[in-house]
Amino acid sequence: MCDTFVALSNSTKDGSVIFGKNSDRDGNEAHEILIVPHQYHDSGKKLHCTYVDIPQIEETNAVLLAKPFWIWGAEMGANEHGVVIGNEAIFSKVPAGKSPGLIGMDYLRLGLERGNSARQALEIITNLLEIHGQSGNCGYSHPLYYHNSFLIADFQEAWVLETVDRHWAAQKVKDVRSISNGLTIDNDFDLVSKDLIDFAIDKGWCKNSEDFSFRRCYSDVIMTFGSDAKNRQCRSIELLNQNISTIDVTKAIHILRDHGEKAGNDWSPDEGLLGAQICMHLGAGPVRISQTTGSMVTRIKPGETVHWLTGTSAPCTGIFKPVWLEAGLPNIGNAPTGQYDPDALWWQHEDLHREVLIDYSKRISLYKDDRDQLENEFIDYVNTLIYPTNTDHRDFSQQCYLRARDATEKWLNKVKGEKIFKGQKLWHKMVWSALDKKASRK
Repeated sequence: MCDTFVALSNSTKDGSVIFGKNSDRDGNEAHEILIVPHQYHDSGKKLHCTYVDIPQIEETNAVLLAKPFWIWGAEMGANEHGVVIGNEAIFSKVPAGKSPGLIGMDYLRLGLERGNSARQALEIITNLLEIHGQSGNCGYSHPLYYHNSFLIADFQEAWVLETVDRHWAAQKVKDVRSISNGLTIDNDFDLVSKDLIDFAIDKGWCKNSEDFSFRRCYSDVIMTFGSDAKNRQCRSIELLNQNISTIDVTKAIHILRDHGEKAGNDWSPDEGLLGAQICMHLGAGPVRISQTTGSMVTRIKPGETVHWLTGTSAPCTGIFKPVWLEAGLPNIGNAPTGQYDPDALWWQHEDLHREVLIDYSKRISLYKDDRDQLENEFIDYVNTLIYPTNTDHRDFSQQCYLRARDATEKWLNKVKGEKIFKGQKLWHKMVWSALDKKASRK
């Protein structure tokens, strides 16, 4: 389960484009931040994606990827031309392919590596999709097969692209837009694959083109309902519309941390077995099987694009830190895997995250204000930079990650030193204890 949104320049505080996404994956599916440089490739070379090889092109863009550690592609990312993409799992009446092939996260990376604009990235993804289709397991600890939607943006425009097998429809964004784990385009598309409507008519899902709705005709109603996609997508749109003309990085971060309209100071992720929020917390199956494992906010302005990433799970418990693609990544420790590693950024934060879960409402209150203050310091400083160099960016990014690491350690000690007030429900404790055991985390 994931949520992705964009606010175009006509809807933001400073005329930038603001993009945000939470990547929801398995509880131990560590999230990796990676920069791949601009590269030239030998003619005829093959490119190995997650499962299969496809022809490589001669030149690929530099890309910033935020991804499940074991997958070649990414859940979200950006390239050197200011293109940013997030993808979502969607569920359709057309069965998702199970044989190894290209998966949605591969298509996202291919769009970034090969597209110099949002429109070009869309065309690259759809052209490859019509050739190769999409199939393959996308789950880490258990098999999961799905089709994909994408939100693709640059400073000039943004597009929602929704796909089912080799079929697709695309809609141009006008001001603000969000997507979740369900199809959203009805008959209001701007671009469409040539056989999309005819296929639906042949299947008996609609009578004619006037009766056609991509969402209604192609959606798997049960799986889409189970993902709570409609409620989450409505919530993100509601928050975006409430902040029209004032949307900035801080408000985008608040959206990614949202637990719903009714979540008060006593809210806890162990309160229910059903439902989902934008800031997703894993619970007992079969519905709440996902956890936000990484989050990203990007502010796009010509020559001033900056990416804010947690590199860690549960944005409500972590902190967003700046990265500039051109400056490179700061030293963030070992690349994470599904096994506990105290020298990997993602697992360093898991120590704090999983301690907070023991008594969420009490323990998050112990450092939430400090987290916000530190994060605001980072954001305010970035907003005051005048003609910075790549060295300036890299040095400041490194400073932010070091300060965040030190703060995480301080907050962890503070949380562990506090007496348990409410305590974690038994079923929730059992779920996380099992995850700790699988990851060899003691």
